Amino acid sequence: MTSKLPRAANAPKIEKFPDFPPRDDMQNSIHLDDPAHQASLIEHFGVSNATIILSEIPVRLSPGQQEGHRIPDLLIAFGVDRALAVEQKGYSIRDQGKPPDFVLEVASESTGLTDYTDKRNDYAAFGVPEYWRFDPSGGRFHDQSLAGDTLSGNAYAPIGIHRIAPEHFHGHSEALNLDLCWEEGKLRWWDPTAQRYLSTFREERQARIAAEARARELEAELEHYRQT
Repeated sequence: MTSKLPRAANAPKIEKFPDFPPRDDMQNSIHLDDPAHQASLIEHFGVSNATIILSEIPVRLSPGQQEGHRIPDLLIAFGVDRALAVEQKGYSIRDQGKPPDFVLEVASESTGLTDYTDKRNDYAAFGVPEYWRFDPSGGRFHDQSLAGDTLSGNAYAPIGIHRIAPEHFHGHSEALNLDLCWEEGKLRWWDPTAQRYLSTFREERQARIAAEARARELEAELEHYRQT
């Protein structure tokens, strides 16, 4: 076990974000945390200090900026310093040297309108290449069930959303090379390269239990074969 090296006496002080009050709805818990989408994405992209995949992390041009912050439901950035974001308690575009690559907002009754108006404008001003919105209600809180925007110049242009079935909508994220899916009010991630969904926590657990049960069956069959 190694201990963290002390910061050099002449090292610049890390500017930190202020503490923000917690959100007052359960949308993240229901649609991001319970299925463990963040863990699935980390597993897909791999654990790396150069990758940030976090929920509820404030974004600003710099930590000391007095106004103009946003706290997306999910933020993904590649080629950055995760340890710095953890230490600063936020994502500083100035200190990371680039905006996040991907931002997602989950609709709620209290924030839905802001997600596709003011937040959309702010993320474009930050230079976020892709901004996505997921509305589990099917468009009651957002302008549509699933929407994505890609930055073109200084403004966002809509990403095409395809209706696969009456309750299934898919859109492709170039930033992640994954499809975002609205399926009967649930968020899913489709890997077009592997031609499979990223597994939810429950699916991973069920697969593990099934594999362990099958291993026990094979061991029992092998033991029976040895005794005959």
